[in-house]
Amino acid sequence: MSRRALQLVNGLVALATLVLGSMQLALGVESPLYAHAGLPALPILDSNLRFFGGMGLALALAMLWALPSIERHATIVRIFWLCAVVGGVGRLVSAALVGSPSGLLVGVTILEVIGAPLIVHWHQRVAMAARRDSRGARP
Repeated sequence: MSRRALQLVNGLVALATLVLGSMQLALGVESPLYAHAGLPALPILDSNLRFFGGMGLALALAMLWALPSIERHATIVRIFWLCAVVGGVGRLVSAALVGSPSGLLVGVTILEVIGAPLIVHWHQRVAMAARRDSRGARP
C-alpha cells in the first residue's frame, strides 16, 4: 500500500485521538464519552481521565507533526502504535475481569491489538521503499 494511504490512515486515527483526548482532558467525567455511564465525579477518576486525555492529545499531536514525512519518523509512529497496543491489552484485561464494553470499543480494541502491529509493519515497508528510492535517485 502507498505512502499516501499510510498517511491517511494514521491521520484519521490521530485526528480521532486528538478529538477524544481533547474532550477527555477538558471535560473529565463530564465528557460525552462517559455521560451514559453516570460516572460519579470522584477526584481520582476525573484526574485519571483528564491525564489520559492529555496523553492521547499529545500522542495525536506528535503523529500529526510526523505525517508530512511519515517515512522518516519511525520512532513517533512506533511509539504512537505501541501505546495503542498496550492500551488495547488493558481493554482486553478489563473485558476479561469486568465485562465487554460497547460494540464501538470492541472495534477500537481490535484496531489497537491487531491493527496497530499491521500498521507498524506497513510503515516499515513504506520507509524501506523510500530509502531505496532515495538511494536510487542520487547521481
